[in-house]
Amino acid sequence: MRPTPPIHPWGPVRWAENGIVKLAFDRFTEGADGEPLLLATGLGANRHWIPDGLCHLLAAQGFAVARYDQRDGGESTHLPPTAARNPLSALFAKRGEAYTAEDMADDAAAVMDALGWPSAHLLGVSLGGAVAQRVALRHPERVRTLTTMAAVPGDVSGLRTMRFIRMRTLAKFARLTFPDTPEGAVEAGLAVSRLLASPNRSFDERAGRAAAERNADSGMHDQQAQSRQIGAQWHGPPISSVARPTLVLHGADDPLIKPAAGRAIASRIPGARLVLLPEVGHEFPERAWESVAAEIRALAEVPPYEGQLR
Repeated sequence: MRPTPPIHPWGPVRWAENGIVKLAFDRFTEGADGEPLLLATGLGANRHWIPDGLCHLLAAQGFAVARYDQRDGGESTHLPPTAARNPLSALFAKRGEAYTAEDMADDAAAVMDALGWPSAHLLGVSLGGAVAQRVALRHPERVRTLTTMAAVPGDVSGLRTMRFIRMRTLAKFARLTFPDTPEGAVEAGLAVSRLLASPNRSFDERAGRAAAERNADSGMHDQQAQSRQIGAQWHGPPISSVARPTLVLHGADDPLIKPAAGRAIASRIPGARLVLLPEVGHEFPERAWESVAAEIRALAEVPPYEGQLR
């Protein structure tokens, strides 16, 4: 029988700073003496979307787990409104209006500074996966290993992203509208969970609502904030320059980001390994937790490539 995680497994919220931006983060109380592992979340999502059960398994694999809210997400700083009204229009914009993808990569480094971590393993999910790839490019000395899940290549943007995104799902996502109330946040969270789940599994409506009620995340329907995140442009080197042990995870049934995106990342980062997760959508279902934790543990055991730092 799988051990039961503690009821309150996270330490107090703390803050890192990158210029005017304050970034909320916290640490998992189990496995505090393990190897540092920083988790980066997806578009609009706060840090609570990463399942506690997965973090419990990662701690059991020898990791000290921390997670943070991206800028414009969760408790971190939200920037002023821009012209883009929804993620779909921001995707096709020629340039980001609020900040760059480099700024978001620097956010992760700022969180590591606040944690006192000279370096860490990185796990980035969805938008967080693209951010993690960029951290490995911009701050390679801070990255022990890179795991990117359900992400597009971190060096593509705008129209080049279209080949990897299921535009029908993105359009549905962009059309979601809910009142700016706690009840609206719950309904938005449930709708997003339903939209991003594997179409080859029955969606558990009761569990989905319970999860949305535990984490009433207003970021699920804050399209302005999502637009600023998705509009952040990358100006650095291509992902083929990543020189860290890399694992690429992707749901075989992902209804938002095509598995072709995972294949593209794995083919372009030297030595990267691709793992397609069966019956997994753009999500972290419990059925995948043990496999994900074991894969990340195995990656941490990979010797560094010649010339790499650990």
